[in-house]
Amino acid sequence: MPHLAAHDLSVSLGDRSVLRDVSFAVAEGERVGLVGPNGAGKTTLLRAAAGLLPYSGTLALRGRGVRAWPARERAREVALVRQQADLAVDFTVAEVVGLGRAPHLGWLAALGGDDQRRVAKALAAVDLAAFADRPVPELSGGEQQRVFLAQALAQDARLLLLDEPTAHLDVRHQLDLLARVRALGAAGRTVVAAVHDLELAARFADRLWVLAGGRLVADGPPADVLRPALLRDVFGVEAEVDTDAAGVRIRYFGALGSGT
Repeated sequence: MPHLAAHDLSVSLGDRSVLRDVSFAVAEGERVGLVGPNGAGKTTLLRAAAGLLPYSGTLALRGRGVRAWPARERAREVALVRQQADLAVDFTVAEVVGLGRAPHLGWLAALGGDDQRRVAKALAAVDLAAFADRPVPELSGGEQQRVFLAQALAQDARLLLLDEPTAHLDVRHQLDLLARVRALGAAGRTVVAAVHDLELAARFADRLWVLAGGRLVADGPPADVLRPALLRDVFGVEAEVDTDAAGVRIRYFGALGSGT
């Protein structure tokens, strides 16, 4: 049984159709990179998969409709890390990460010893153990992004949905974070991550989904998906693609119609 599956999934926001007839199946432990131009529907797909948006068609988590799961049960199974998370209170890093344990606790229950250990482990996983007592608003945007990834890890969900997890990170931390995300897949967690940089997406993912105009136009291994014709048709760029044992490398020549 797929961990997450969709058939003819469609989502409208107001009177605007954002996703149309999207079908896929993700096995447990797979790492899927979600790519596409701005406005393609990547964030909408992730929010729908997290049970936050109404949809038509079929969208199932372990064979059960996503929105049919009680919210607390679904939160134990799925964690969504948004691209920008707002925090209005000066919580410390450890306090924010500890909020990830809420689906596992009783109403207003305090963190127990096992919860504290999971928080510490999550902080170590994103290289923020030394920041545990720092107020989150004092951190850089990239550091805050890692805090919310740690919160998702502490949530102990088996399916992680990441919306641009490398946003605001420098190159070193981009590579480090995606290496950690790859390790999560090796440990049995399923990861679907929207990634802006195509080479980074190829480095982390077993498969790439390419969204364009609200439709899934390609689904397969990165080396099969990232071809010059797709980059031209979907992203509007002329490029050369090299693929070898080291991965996928893209050399961009310019945007179509830009005169470059």
